[in-house]
Formats: sequence, C-alpha cells, structure tokens
Amino acid sequence: MSASSVALLGNPNTGKTTLFNRLCGARAKTSNFPGTTTAMRVGRSQVGSESIEVIDLPGLYSLQGESPEATIVRGVLRGDADLRPSAVIALVDASNLFRNLVLVGELLTFDEPVVVALNMVDIAERTGLRLDVPTLSRRFGVPVVPMVASKGIGLDDLRTIMASLATGATARVRPPDLPASGATLEQFTAWTDDVLNDAYPGGAPAAASDARTERIDRVLTHPLSGTLVFLTVMGALFWTLFELAAIPMDLIELTFGYLGAGVSSVMPAGAIRELLIDGVIGGIAGTVVFLPQICLLFFMISLLEDTGYLARAAFVNDRIFRRFGLPGQAFVPLLTAHACALPAIMSTRLIPDRRDRLATIMVAPFMSCSARLPVYILLTGLLFADRPELAGLAFAGCYLLGSAAAFFSAWLFGKIALKGTPRPMVLELPTYKRPSWTNAVLTARDQGQAFLQTTGTVIVAICVVMWWLSAYPKVDAPVEAVELRLAAEARVAPAEADDLLTRADAIQAQAEQSGSFSGMMGRTIQPVFQPLGYDWQLTVGVLTSFLAREVFVSTMSVIVGGGAEAEPDEGIRQRIRTMTRDDGSLVFTRATAASALVFFVLAMQCLPTLAVTRKETGKVKYAVVQLVYMSGLAYVTALVVYQSLRAMGIS
Repeated sequence: MSASSVALLGNPNTGKTTLFNRLCGARAKTSNFPGTTTAMRVGRSQVGSESIEVIDLPGLYSLQGESPEATIVRGVLRGDADLRPSAVIALVDASNLFRNLVLVGELLTFDEPVVVALNMVDIAERTGLRLDVPTLSRRFGVPVVPMVASKGIGLDDLRTIMASLATGATARVRPPDLPASGATLEQFTAWTDDVLNDAYPGGAPAAASDARTERIDRVLTHPLSGTLVFLTVMGALFWTLFELAAIPMDLIELTFGYLGAGVSSVMPAGAIRELLIDGVIGGIAGTVVFLPQICLLFFMISLLEDTGYLARAAFVNDRIFRRFGLPGQAFVPLLTAHACALPAIMSTRLIPDRRDRLATIMVAPFMSCSARLPVYILLTGLLFADRPELAGLAFAGCYLLGSAAAFFSAWLFGKIALKGTPRPMVLELPTYKRPSWTNAVLTARDQGQAFLQTTGTVIVAICVVMWWLSAYPKVDAPVEAVELRLAAEARVAPAEADDLLTRADAIQAQAEQSGSFSGMMGRTIQPVFQPLGYDWQLTVGVLTSFLAREVFVSTMSVIVGGGAEAEPDEGIRQRIRTMTRDDGSLVFTRATAASALVFFVLAMQCLPTLAVTRKETGKVKYAVVQLVYMSGLAYVTALVVYQSLRAMGIS
C-alpha cells in the first residue's frame, strides 16, 4: 500500500459510505480484498497538494470473533497482503456511542495512528446528548472531530488531521486505562462505560431517547403493521424496477438495433457481419440492457439503507425467513429476483454472513423473473386455450411454485450442503436519517460499473458461442424457399413480393435452425426429454433457452416459420399451438404444455445468472451446483406432472 493511506472503519449504519464518498467522490473503485470475495472500495482524497489513498473496510461491531469481516480487518491492521494503512479513521455514531466505542477501544490496541470521526452530532443534539469532545479526545489519546458527513460539516478539519496522521506528523498517546490487546468484550465494555461517564457532563445518560423514532418504530417493527408497510415499500420498489427501468431498457434495445442495422448497411453479407450483428452486438445488447435495473435497484437500496428502514425490514422478516434457513436480509434479493436474478444476486452483498449469503444466492433464481413472462404467457395460453380464467390462475401459480421451491431449497441446503442456521440477527436499529442522493448515485454508478466489468465479457462470450451453435453449419435453401423467392421476383406489386419474401425467409430460418448444431443436438438429446413429452423441436427450444429463458419463444417462432419475434402474434401462436411432431401428432398436448410450464418455472435457464453466481461466490462449483440442482428439480417435477396427467387420461 502507498506511504499515505488511510483506512475507514466503523460499525454498520454509522455513515461510513457517505463519508467515503465525501472524501473520494468519483475517484473511487471497487475490488476484492486479496484472497477473498468480500468487496472493498479504494479511493483518493486530495488534501492540499497530497493525494491520500482511502480504504473502505467492511462494517463490523467488534474485531474479535471469526466472522469474515473481523478476519479481514484484523489482517489489514496487521499488514497482511501489503494492505496496512498509515492511519485509521474510526467513524462513530454520536447518538449511539456506547455501541460504537467498543470497536474504538479494540482499534486503539493496534499500532496505527487513529482519528475518531464523531458523526451525526446533529442527531445526538436533537435527542438531548451533549458531549465534552476535549475530554473524549483525552480519554482516547487521539484526535476527535465532530462532524455531520451527510452535510459536509467537519470535513475540512478531518482532512487536515488525516494529512498529519498519514504522514506521521501527529503522535498518539495510548490511554493508560485501555484494556490490553486480547482483552474480552466485557473488559472493553466496562472501559467504554467509564469513558462515557467522563465525556458526558453530569455523567452518561441512562438512555437517550427520541420520541419520534420510538413512535415510528412502534409501527414499522410491529408484526402486523410492519409487514403491511414492508409489502407497500417493496411493492413500490418492485413496480419501479418494472416500470421506470423499462424506458431506458427500451432505449438501449433501440440503440443497439440501430447499431446493428448500421453495421448491416455498410458491411457485405457474410459470416463476419453475422458474427458482429448477432453475436457481438447482440451479446453486448443482452448485457447492457440489464444495466438500468441494476443501477436503479442499488440507487433505491442506498436510499432505503440511509434512511434506516432496511434494518427495520430485516427485523420484521427475520423470524419467518429463519424457519427456512434464510436471514431476514434476504428479503431484498428475493423480491428483486422477480424483476431479474442478476441484480438480485448482486444485492446479496447486504447480507453480512457468508453462509447466509450463499444460501440466498443459490435460491434467488427460483423467483419468477420478468424474462419468464413471455414463456408463461405462451404456455398458459397453450394449456388453457379456451379458458382464460384458468390460464390466469396457472400464470399466478407459476409465481407461487417458484417461491415455494426457493424456500424449500433454502431449507434443504441448510440441512445438506450449507449446514447450519442463519446467523442470529444482532441488530441495533439505527437512527432515522435523511438519505444522501449523492451517495445513492455513486453507489448505483459503482455497482453498474462492477456489473459491466466483471460479467459483461463473460456474457458476451456466451452469446457468441450460442450464436455459432445456432448459425452453423450452413444449409442449402429449401426448394420451397427458392420457389417463393423466384415467385417474388415475378410479382409486380411490392406488397405481394414482400409477403412472399417474408415467407421464404421464415422457411429458410426454420431449415437453418433444424440443420444447425443446436438442431442436431436437439435430435440427439431428444430421448432424454422424451419422458417429459418433448419431441426434437421442443427439445431444441429448451436447449437454446439455456442462453436466456425468453429465447424459447423466439426459437419456437422460428421453428414454425414465424420469424424470431420475442412476442409472437396470434397467427404465430396458433401455428405453435397446432405444430406437429414427425408422426403427425400435436407437439403441445395439454400434458406436454403443463410439463413444459413447470420445467421453465424451476429450471436454471440463464447463463448470465450463472456467470454472476460464479463472480459473487468466487467459485465455479456454486454455479455448477445451481445449474445441476435447479435443472434436475425441474426435470423430475416436469416428469411427475407429465406422467401423472397421462395416467389420468389427460393427453
């Protein structure tokens, strides 16, 4: 680490991220601590002519114990992996000092120079707390800076002290009554009590109370009203992800559509043009299109976290979630997964315990995401073609089945693969604060950049490979397509010629899909899916959908000669409904449609999600287990559904 570097340390909900953004602004990057998958942020803070590196350490309550956060912070303070800072900023919540000062006491047993940033002094004063800052500084033996990080108050004083500490210009005095290194938490707690009795004129208050906070908490943490508020807040977040993100997502798709058309107009036809348009541009578009949802999600999560509400929501959900082996903090990822599993898995970073985080990551893709909607609409329509009310119930049932599978799987993983119970939620509810819009914007930017940098290249590579499997080998144009093109050339009316060319293109696309490597794979693998009622055509649709679930609809449209529309019109849906197998029987019988619907609810059919799982867990094995387990569960369940319906005489 550089000669001038400062580590930022503190309890959760003390405003650490806000202070980091105030110090570093846009001069920050996110990476992992060496040898771990725990993210850290490193930035540069300009103090006069000197640039000081700032390391944002994980939030924690104590340096003792074997939690990942405590292990990492102790390693940094001891100089492991060349990360030892020149000084440490200990950020504490002035309105809740008793909880915060235990960590400060533990920190003071290390050798690094320390400055205590006394944040949220405005909230402390509002609750009637008056601190003797010079006395507090004397008892610590280090500088203490009162500040309000969200408003930038005290920031200049902190920068000045940072510079003197980082360059070694300020010496520290070890408090004579400080417990020795390795002392118990009880000893540090007793020391904290003694310090606060000195620092508060007239002695430390028994409990600082904020009547407004207590009134709000009686509503937000109540089992009934708290649940209703939670559902309302999460419903609003859910709606925002669906509705507001749709506008920039549509613009991104439109932009890449124009880009593809531009490349098509300037390049001659051939394999290179197809690779650029369908493989590279299509792959990049399929990656970037998720960016609005990811940025918007983390923007809103940052606002909710700043206000102090997320801690209350976790408290309300913890009792229910723990019964299934999940922590209360899993509610945000699981709800977000209904929009898209990618930001949902990324948002598991909110969960402090690695075992709980892994459990949430493994089950999040069971939640029915927006990409499944075209598949659900198509298959429920095929299953209940003349009964829209039953189709609606089946559609809702898909969401219930996915949620039930997620909670059952979390319970099962807790018994087999991820043994143990969720970490008990030791949670002291933070004070309510006005959220920082700047902090939310920077958080959204950081998470968006992390998504593009760490998963974008993998997703594009996957798209290119899948394009190649679907495009090669090239097949000769069918006789029917050739005849239609010749007939189009003989037509005078442009409308008739265009119609004939469209039909010829559809027949050509169907032949190419059948003769491609993916088509060959479908015929080869079809015996595996035959017990589920699938012929080779439906098998091809299932195989190509492992790129992304929604690809199933366009694949079936191509196979029936309807082009590659993401949402086929009524004519194409009718052709899909009446498409036949090689023996002339219908592909989509009622039993087959029900089997396919269940399979798509439960199967892991999203390679980008697997890429994000590998990145967030740090190991390929979790992505492999996720793929095998989910697809295996989908296969067995679909098999039971199909064979049961056949046994009941429903074909």
